[in-house]
Amino acid sequence: MSRASVIVVTLVLGGALLLTAANLLTAETSALHVPTYAVSLVGKYLCYAILALAVDLVWGFAGILSLGHGAFFALGGYAMGMYLMRQIGSRGQYGNPVLPDFMVFLNFKELPWYWQGFNWFPYALLMAMLVPAVLAYLFGWLTFRSRVSGVYLSIITQALTYALLLAFFRNDMGFGGNNGLTDFKELLGFPLQLDSTRCALLVVSAVLLCGLYLFARELTGSRYGKVLVAVRDTESRTRFLGYRPEHYKLVVWVISAVMAGIGGALYVPQVGIINPGEFAPANSIEAVIWVAVGGRGTLYGAILGAVLVNLAKTLFTGWLPELWLFALGALFILVTLLLPKGLVGLVRPRATPPVPVASEETGLQEAVE
Repeated sequence: MSRASVIVVTLVLGGALLLTAANLLTAETSALHVPTYAVSLVGKYLCYAILALAVDLVWGFAGILSLGHGAFFALGGYAMGMYLMRQIGSRGQYGNPVLPDFMVFLNFKELPWYWQGFNWFPYALLMAMLVPAVLAYLFGWLTFRSRVSGVYLSIITQALTYALLLAFFRNDMGFGGNNGLTDFKELLGFPLQLDSTRCALLVVSAVLLCGLYLFARELTGSRYGKVLVAVRDTESRTRFLGYRPEHYKLVVWVISAVMAGIGGALYVPQVGIINPGEFAPANSIEAVIWVAVGGRGTLYGAILGAVLVNLAKTLFTGWLPELWLFALGALFILVTLLLPKGLVGLVRPRATPPVPVASEETGLQEAVE
């Protein structure tokens, strides 16, 4: 494990355990006590960090600027939300043991077929990863096979998430329409309002974030990762040497979508709601800003950017909520002009490993091997 990986794992896991101890083992009157809402807030930041990690994997190492990764995040969230809704049972406002409250209100006569199985947690967890993976595969196969790239690909990804936004807004889709899914009671039998459950979700989020970070670090450091970097910088030469860039892009695209889905599944029980607003293109654009601010192509920079920008958002929207979007736009412009390597570039100017550039003498084959 590299030095950077050790630092990331130590800070993330250590911070989560420290917050958990400060919440559960100290009195509410103590100066060291961390309130439960702060625990849930940090848990939400870690879920966003998983999304940022997924974006950095495709943008920083494959050169795919996705403006629609929020769609995969939201799909994972809806899968978990459907499980949580099924756990409410007869405790809902209408007392129906099978149909969620919004279905009773909208005069659904029976549970839609695609809701079947979501009363089983392993199935819901599988769907949180499988649905984003299938969508990413179909989308990636069509676009990469057609050699769509650059700004055109970015626009298409944004159109994808906007189309899903419009679809999930419809009441007849069976996902709660504009209100989405909410009023969750418990997860695996544990009441979501308990402090211990909130702390457990925080720790689980930290563990999965570290696991996904180490996986991404191993993937990008492998020979496959080196080919990805070569595709990012010299796709035509890579193709001339016999590689199939569309295959490499498709694999990393699907992996990234699964990671985003996992982040969404962890996000929902901690915030207590999932609605079509999570598909909004602005959310996907914010994820790109997190990566740019932290440091594109470093992985740990994406985590840092997600946490810091969302912390700033929480504080800033409490002081001057109407100015937050202007501040976010200014931040992105300043980072682009003055800090092209992100915040990690201030600490370590060469935080991003040098990209192997193929010269006429050595050829690209040497660069990727």
